Amino acid sequence: MDEKKGSITQKNKMNRGEEIQLIATTAFGLEAIAAREIKALGYEVLETENGRITFQGSFEAICRANLWLRTAERVLLKVGSFNARSFEELFEKTKALPWSRWIPENGVFPVSGKSIKSQLASVPDCQAIVKKAVVESLKKTYRKDWFEEKGSQYAIEVALLKDRVTLTIDTSGSGLHRRGYRESYHQAPLKETLAAALVMLSYWNPDRVLVDPMCGSGTIPIEAALIGKNIAPGMNREFASQHWEWIDPALWRQARKETHDLADFQRPVNIQGYDVDENAIKMARRYAFNALDSHELHFERRDVAEFGSRYHYGCLITNPPYGERMGSVDELEELYTTMAQRFMELDTWSVYVLTAYPELERIFGKKADRRRKLYNGRIECQYYQYQGPRPPRRDQIGSAEK
Repeated sequence: MDEKKGSITQKNKMNRGEEIQLIATTAFGLEAIAAREIKALGYEVLETENGRITFQGSFEAICRANLWLRTAERVLLKVGSFNARSFEELFEKTKALPWSRWIPENGVFPVSGKSIKSQLASVPDCQAIVKKAVVESLKKTYRKDWFEEKGSQYAIEVALLKDRVTLTIDTSGSGLHRRGYRESYHQAPLKETLAAALVMLSYWNPDRVLVDPMCGSGTIPIEAALIGKNIAPGMNREFASQHWEWIDPALWRQARKETHDLADFQRPVNIQGYDVDENAIKMARRYAFNALDSHELHFERRDVAEFGSRYHYGCLITNPPYGERMGSVDELEELYTTMAQRFMELDTWSVYVLTAYPELERIFGKKADRRRKLYNGRIECQYYQYQGPRPPRRDQIGSAEK
């Protein structure tokens, strides 16, 4: 039995250059950004759907995509896809897939699921059927009736959309927004993946000052610093697929070496964060140090009413409160009026605001140059983009007014 298992593993290691299909999942609205990231890594994008980008690459793509993708939520290995309108059809077509190629004899393979506009609407039933079908498939290869499931995890997802079934194995483990620098996630109002997208959708570059005047625990400034220094967001964390026996450990070593070789740790950035909450500022400083191993980012307690800057041609990127954390409609109106007064004074700056508050353009007194619909969790938001003038000369970028 061990000899057979070993031969399967060795075969996969020898064929590590073969092409496989992967799926990067994203929040709605971030698909195009994630697709650009995937192409920048050198992989072919096969299909872009709502919340999913299918792409092709060799086994090393599992390692590099997990380490480098800033706006994706997870990287999934696509095992198979087919149409199914009955539970019997779901069972037989799942069983026919080559599960033993991916899941070893002692692998842990929990099954999660989701169903949208499918005749197979019962997710628990779909999960149970897929689990049973995978077990039956593995029995044929390993010639066992029972599996201990004490090894590495190969989490399976069955996703049904209009009777189309897609079966995947999660290569990431924890979501990719968990970069490793944040100590607590339950209170974070903005995911790291979305914060990175806000920076990537702006015209900011590391030669310009970037300020978040309502930074909370510092997610936007920290993600901007990682982008500015070309530090891979997954550099300091682990992934489920690191422990998969059919991925040669040399691939992970090579991919991690690449993240260190390409990072520009010494590149200076001028990034500032302000917030009225002193505890939030303390967390921001701690998380920034965790992420960058330095105190280079500037965080300071300051109310947005006191915000101003001596710098020309900067970028302001922020995610202010929009109802959930404010006491009344009047308080919200007062906050946005204050924001308008302070932000619009920076007439040489580019201003970017993500909010679900519908009156921002009215209060700001002008239409945004661009608006983009994004989702912060389940909340539909607009990303308002006010483009400032292009800096006239490189030596004026970030220079003081006086």
